[in-house]
Amino acid sequence: MYDPKEIAQEAVKAKSKGLPKYSNFHVGAALLTKNGKIYHGANIENSSYGLTICAERTAAFQAVLEGERNFTAIAIASDAEDFLPPCGACRQVLLELCGKELEVVMVNHKNEIKKFSLKDLLPFSFGEEHLR
Repeated sequence: MYDPKEIAQEAVKAKSKGLPKYSNFHVGAALLTKNGKIYHGANIENSSYGLTICAERTAAFQAVLEGERNFTAIAIASDAEDFLPPCGACRQVLLELCGKELEVVMVNHKNEIKKFSLKDLLPFSFGEEHLR
């Protein structure tokens, strides 16, 4: 079992790695594998806004590139005072790469935590089962 507070603090640390040069809104993510390794991600912006990448996808893609395929949880921290859930694109990518049972841990400015399963954040999701 993992400690949601520890992974949340890793997401807070990851915020400083981002490059939000237009919005100045930092987002950090920490993706925990089933074997206990943590991959950091941060948002990286581009002047062509559609080419910007979110923290959650940065962490997931890095983990997959290093051969990881089994995940337990992802934590998300931002500059917002309230909790920041993953955007729709990140929810879809996390579903495909990490599975519906992935726990999503959100941490706010007061270090309070909310947890959801990805399947609760993305009900009636589209996945590989629809392509067969």
